[in-house]
Amino acid sequence: MAVSQRLICASAELTEGARGARFEIQLQGCATPAFVVRYQGAARAYVNRCPHAGTELDWNPAEFFDDSGLYLICATHGALFIPESGQCAAGPCRGQALQRVAVVEHEGNIYMLEEED
Repeated sequence: MAVSQRLICASAELTEGARGARFEIQLQGCATPAFVVRYQGAARAYVNRCPHAGTELDWNPAEFFDDSGLYLICATHGALFIPESGQCAAGPCRGQALQRVAVVEHEGNIYMLEEED
């Protein structure tokens, strides 16, 4: 299976622990919201769905971090997620994790990796 890259955004659009970028992926044949943020210098991307209630995380469009800039937060029930792993650190979905989306960063852009048949 070949892997292709789809442009998400310019690297400069992501600031450490701040605003992210939203994009869509195909998941089980459906358009599904996803997001990418910058944490510890790296782009980290996840499906935009809380494992607790299935709602989108952002409390304002593309705003995923809590006030400290250390955790991703679900706007619905306040669950906190570790940006590096997507693991739930506190809240109703403790022990669960966000679904990771594969991304790479090069030449000033962030790309999603997609498998092709």
